[in-house]
Amino acid sequence: MLPRILGWVVVLGTTALAAALLWPQAFGLQNQWIAAHVVALRGVAAAGAGLLAAVLAIALLLGPGRRLLGAVLAILVLFALGNLGILAVRGLGGGDAVAASDSVTVLSWNTLGEVPDASTIAGLALEQEADVVVLPETTESLGEEIAIAMREGGRPMWVHTQFFDEVAKARSTTILISPELGDYDVVNDPWPGPPGNTNTLPSVVAEPADGDGPRIVAVHAVAPIRWELRNWRSDLDWLAEQCAGDDVIMAGDFNATVDHFAGRGVDGGDLGRCADSAVAGGAGGLGTWPTSLPELLGSPIDHVLATPGWSVDAFRVLDALDGAGSDHRPIVATLSRAGG
Repeated sequence: MLPRILGWVVVLGTTALAAALLWPQAFGLQNQWIAAHVVALRGVAAAGAGLLAAVLAIALLLGPGRRLLGAVLAILVLFALGNLGILAVRGLGGGDAVAASDSVTVLSWNTLGEVPDASTIAGLALEQEADVVVLPETTESLGEEIAIAMREGGRPMWVHTQFFDEVAKARSTTILISPELGDYDVVNDPWPGPPGNTNTLPSVVAEPADGDGPRIVAVHAVAPIRWELRNWRSDLDWLAEQCAGDDVIMAGDFNATVDHFAGRGVDGGDLGRCADSAVAGGAGGLGTWPTSLPELLGSPIDHVLATPGWSVDAFRVLDALDGAGSDHRPIVATLSRAGG
C-alpha cells in the first residue's frame, strides 16, 4: 500500500512541476527564479525532457516499476511536446518584406561590448536599409563611427546614447535614427533606476522634436540572474510604462521572452500597449541568444515591439553573423502604419 501511495505522490508531484514549468504564468511564477530560466529556454527544456524520457524508456524495458516509470515517461513526453508546440505556434520562420513608402525598418543587435566592429554593424544596417538601429552595449564613439560609415553608404543617421558610466561598454546603449523620421530628442534621465531609466543597464527614450512620429525606446534590461531579479522585474515594469502611449516602437535586449511579459500587457498588448513583432511575423520561437546554440534551442530575448497603430510586415532573426563575436543574433523588423 505504501509503495502505491508514494508512487502517486511522485506522479502528482511530477505533473505539478511539469505544468508549472510549461506555463508558469498560470501560477504567477514566470518572473521567479528557476521558472524564469526554464521557460526562457523552451527548446533546451524540451530536449532535456526528451533525453530523460529516452532513459526512462530503456529503464521501463529492463526493470520493475513499469507503471510508475510509464506515468513519469508520459509526463516528460507531454512536457517536451508542449514546449515544442508553444515554440511552433509563436513561429519558427519569418521572412523578408517589400518596404512600403510609410514603413520603418528597425534593426537591433546587442554587440557584447562592441565586439563586432563599426564596419560590420554599418554594413548590416545598410544591407537591411534600417531606419532605426538599436545597439545595447555600444558607446557613443562607436555609434558615431557607424553613423559615418552609413552616411558614406548613402544612409545618414543621428546618434543618441545613454550611459551609466564609461568604464564598462555594457553600461552604454546607443540608438541611430534616420533623419527621414525627423529630429529626435532623448527625454529620459541619464542615471539608473525608475522613474527615468532601467536599473542596471541603460535604455534610451527618444521622442520626435516636433511631436510628429513614434516614441522610440532602445531597450537594455538586466538579465534575471539571482542577485538582479528585483531589478529585472522592475526593468520590465518600467518598460511596460514606456509603452503606455498611442505611438511607440521599442527594440533591444529585453533579457525576457514573451512569457516573462505576462501580466504587464494592457489593451491586448504584450508589454504595455506594445505587441511583439516576432510573434506577429511568424518568428517568435527562434532564439536570439546565445549564438552558440541553434535558434530552436536559444532564447528569444531580443525584441521589436510596437503599439496597435503599427502592423508587422516582416520579422527575421539573422544568423549569418553568428561568428562576428557577439553572443546575440541581430533582429530586424519592418513595420508599417496599420491601415496605411
